[in-house]
Amino acid sequence: MKILLITLVTPYKENRGGPSGLPYHLMIERSGDIDIRVLCFNDNHLSVEQIKSVEHELNIQMQIIKRPKWIDFVIRWHLLFVRLLLKYPFVYYYKLPKQVIKEVKEWDPDGIWGYCEGMNSIMSEFKGIPKVLTPPDSVSLYYYRMLGYRWVFSNWKRYLRYAIMYRKYLKMEKEYAEDTIHHMVGKEDRCFLENINPNIQVTFLRHPHYNVILDSKHDGSLKEFHQPKIKLLIAGRYDLYMKQEVDLLVESLVANANLRLNAAPTPNLNANPNRNDDLLRNHYSITFLGKGWERHVKKLQEAAWEVTHITFAPDYVEEICKHDIQITPISIGTGTKGKVLDALANGLLVIGTPYAMENIAVEHGLSCIEYHYAKDVIDVLMDITLDVHKYEKIALTGRQNVLKFHDKKLISEQLFSLFKRL
Repeated sequence: MKILLITLVTPYKENRGGPSGLPYHLMIERSGDIDIRVLCFNDNHLSVEQIKSVEHELNIQMQIIKRPKWIDFVIRWHLLFVRLLLKYPFVYYYKLPKQVIKEVKEWDPDGIWGYCEGMNSIMSEFKGIPKVLTPPDSVSLYYYRMLGYRWVFSNWKRYLRYAIMYRKYLKMEKEYAEDTIHHMVGKEDRCFLENINPNIQVTFLRHPHYNVILDSKHDGSLKEFHQPKIKLLIAGRYDLYMKQEVDLLVESLVANANLRLNAAPTPNLNANPNRNDDLLRNHYSITFLGKGWERHVKKLQEAAWEVTHITFAPDYVEEICKHDIQITPISIGTGTKGKVLDALANGLLVIGTPYAMENIAVEHGLSCIEYHYAKDVIDVLMDITLDVHKYEKIALTGRQNVLKFHDKKLISEQLFSLFKRL
């Protein structure tokens, strides 16, 4: 089978300057009879050396396509008002040179695979060829969710920007083609797209996990939490996606730093009220992995929590494996959260908001912990100290579920089989 991939971002083994990991891992697990050529706009700015390395690792041919000059001009000179005048988002106006279109038709691929929103306009050039578009999320759903938050209205410029972008992406997604299968990594994304464009074909495939450390500590057996302090991890950058929920979480951790374990639902009647080791903060250490956490680290340290801040880890997965529990307080988003998959696949217990856990093959209380309010996290942390083994088993089940249902090879097979349905 010959497949042509058209993508905004150059595939890479991790998300580098954009969502570049998904196509990389779907291609690297493809069967040997699938020949892939890639046309790429390289919006994530990989170097020539990196591109050559990817070609070798994936056994593909890649051709870099330049964006239209007028788009480069608008971006270079920050002419943002031009974007406001356009009917569709910027990416909709990316085009392939006529010579490239001619060469593709001469190669005669068995299928066209578009990656990233906006590729539908380019894919329309290839009539009669089976097509699969992986947006992979509904961007209009993202803006729809954003417009539902009160704090968005506190800044009229932000509200106006989100409202305009919502309309643009909604128009674009309403015009997705009926002759294309649309591959989403979010169930809600699929439902939203089907509601606004009921005549198109949409399928949901789980997001594959990427990197797993398989050694004597992570071979499928129960991973015991560290003692005397269980290691908590908050990973990611402090940004819009986490701001609201993580601020509430840190406030709650500060307020409950000196909460005594004998205040738990099942109190220890023999506990000495003057013992410091009965304080919640003395049973956990907290690590922030990512940028922008300085203010939160200072607040927690002032409340006597043991806190470490790592701005960058050379090997991300190796670093997260040093911890027991990942708390993921995501405020907004769509699709599947890669850092949650990384944590689950490598044996960490994940405590996360509904947005953090959506679209992942886990269930609250059995393979993860889902919470709605920051105080819920305090209750869970208290309960963990009373029954550590229970939560170690939840972490193991979460790992097993992700390794089984988010397996790269399985999802790669599911994706490329879509071309046979057309």
